[in-house]
Amino acid sequence: MVNARLEATQTLGHGLPGTDELIRLVVGNWCMAGLQSLYKDTSNPLDRVEQIAHGHEWFIDRSAEDEVNMIVAATWGDMTISIHWREDFESLHIACSYDLKVPANRREEIARLLTLVNEQLYFGHFDIWRQDGSVLLRNSLILSGGARATDAQCETLIRIAIETCERYFPSLQFVIWAGKSAEEALEASLLDTMGEA
Repeated sequence: MVNARLEATQTLGHGLPGTDELIRLVVGNWCMAGLQSLYKDTSNPLDRVEQIAHGHEWFIDRSAEDEVNMIVAATWGDMTISIHWREDFESLHIACSYDLKVPANRREEIARLLTLVNEQLYFGHFDIWRQDGSVLLRNSLILSGGARATDAQCETLIRIAIETCERYFPSLQFVIWAGKSAEEALEASLLDTMGEA
């Protein structure tokens, strides 16, 4: 294609002084710009996340170039998922939670429960926000050195967050509403989950 453009342009300017040099310069710059765009392509991984969300028919809101918020229907109710692209860290950060607020008098026991749960997790960790008692799962996908996220990586990041929240949600309920200790709640919820398999 470049040769065809070069030949067509040469035919138009043939015989004029300096035309061949100008053509080489213009076509050369056009090729270099094309190559640079290939190597400098810093496509935002949130574009992939959006495509995945649309494929699952999840509600999605792209509130900013670096933030996507989704609502996913899950077993225990709707789950809110926020994914941020942190260009400075070259990472995707996911936060996943149910619409659940831990009453002040149960936050200490929930914190103990989350410590026990976090010991079992390979990916991500649970946090409780002191201000309002929200519980969320956080995880990241690091893409340092200019690595690009794949659909499979983005899908897995989301899937792990959903599955982890689903798995441990009953233990939160046992502590909050049934007044169980962290240990009792974790044991009861894991037995309950194993019974569903």
